[in-house]
Amino acid sequence: MFSYSIVGAQLYVGDMLFVMISFLVLMWLVKIVAWKPITKMMQNRSDKIASDIDSAKESRTKAADLAEKRQTELQKTREDANGIINTAKQNGQEQREKIVEDARNEASNLKSSAEKDIEQQRQEALANSRKDVASLSVEIATKIISKELNADDQKDLVDSYIEGLGKQK
Repeated sequence: MFSYSIVGAQLYVGDMLFVMISFLVLMWLVKIVAWKPITKMMQNRSDKIASDIDSAKESRTKAADLAEKRQTELQKTREDANGIINTAKQNGQEQREKIVEDARNEASNLKSSAEKDIEQQRQEALANSRKDVASLSVEIATKIISKELNADDQKDLVDSYIEGLGKQK
């Protein structure tokens, strides 16, 4: 066999071929047994990280969309609440005005009714006064003349006199 000599150590070509072939076989075995699974594991890890990043971006986008939608709904709810409050205020104002108007109408009706009652009582009092005056006049005339006058004639005379007094006022 061939041998080379390097400063005190001898290297044999056969040993070198054996080491080189062993190294190549070892590298081939490492490639088959370890390198492919490691690269596959690293690729899977890289894919998972990329997927997680994409998922995080998608989640962030969805969260932003949901936040915007929630904000829009909140604004709409506020506007609806303000509309309900304004409607309630308007209805309250209308109801208050209706109640005041009804009270005024009722007061007016009561006043009108009271005036009618007063007029009716005045008419009744005037009629009673006429009857009393007629009776008194008949009695006075009877006593003065000492004879009894016809009551119907006397009554007509007194009624016409009282009507004349009522027209003068």
